[in-house]
Amino acid sequence: MGMNKNTVLGWATLIMVLMGLLLIGLGAFRYRDVSGWGFAAAGVGFFANAWVFNALKGRV
Repeated sequence: MGMNKNTVLGWATLIMVLMGLLLIGLGAFRYRDVSGWGFAAAGVGFFANAWVFNALKGRV
């Protein structure tokens, strides 16, 4: 079973969602000062990229 473009985008979307959740969790529970806002913002950015990757599935 080979990995085509859609499979690669699916795995990339899953990994980016997991990393986004991890970063938001770090920002919310581990770092309660200003750096927590940076971690949470980076997590939201990972969600945005995952959304784009998911939208590209089937189109490239």
